[in-house]
Amino acid sequence: MTATTVVIGAGPGLGMSIAHRFGREGHAIALVSRNASRHSGYLASLASAGIEATSHPADIRDRDGLLRALDAITARHGAIDVLYYGPGAADPAARPAPITETDVPAAQEAMGWVYPAIDAVRAVLPGMLERGDGALLFAGGLSSVVPLPMIGNLAISSAALRNYAITLNAALADQGVYAGTLTIGGLIERGDIHRMFLAESERLGGMTVGTLDPDDLADAAWNLYKNRDSAEAIFNVLT
Repeated sequence: MTATTVVIGAGPGLGMSIAHRFGREGHAIALVSRNASRHSGYLASLASAGIEATSHPADIRDRDGLLRALDAITARHGAIDVLYYGPGAADPAARPAPITETDVPAAQEAMGWVYPAIDAVRAVLPGMLERGDGALLFAGGLSSVVPLPMIGNLAISSAALRNYAITLNAALADQGVYAGTLTIGGLIERGDIHRMFLAESERLGGMTVGTLDPDDLADAAWNLYKNRDSAEAIFNVLT
């Protein structure tokens, strides 16, 4: 029976690299993101690689919409074997506030990217536990482990998501279900933030930031899932 990987936060950078990497291993792919206009291109890219895929437009901040998308995926594909959650790692709508200026509304806005992860896990985990197999993968920012004061409010949510993933791993280790996270410090090539950075390079005064190949990150995600010997892979080209 074909395994199914759900990619929440499917985008042109890491999300699609995850889709191709797991699809290359024989997984059917279900894409979830709010940018419905992009989905036909994503599906065509996967089809050209011989990968079965479906798309399910949903804004993760719309709780009911996200849960409906997961229900539709289960109805179409059956059991969800791998849930990858990565929208908060590469969404330009997430506005950073320096830690010295972070107030409760700014922290709440940043934490809005964590709550959908919990909803998604709650939707798929019971089935994984019943089968005694499955995986929950996350992508978050380096500010969860390295102080980056200029993105202080995002550091709060990144730390929360990282801790959630690692604590899930500890709780599920003896039940056949794996949880792990990619902790990412750098611009992800081909991603929206990378493209925005390049487009505004003159305004940023020639500032340079290290980049990461999303295919390398996707390989790391696959290795975490396959080997299950670590709850985290850290990538840092910032410090």
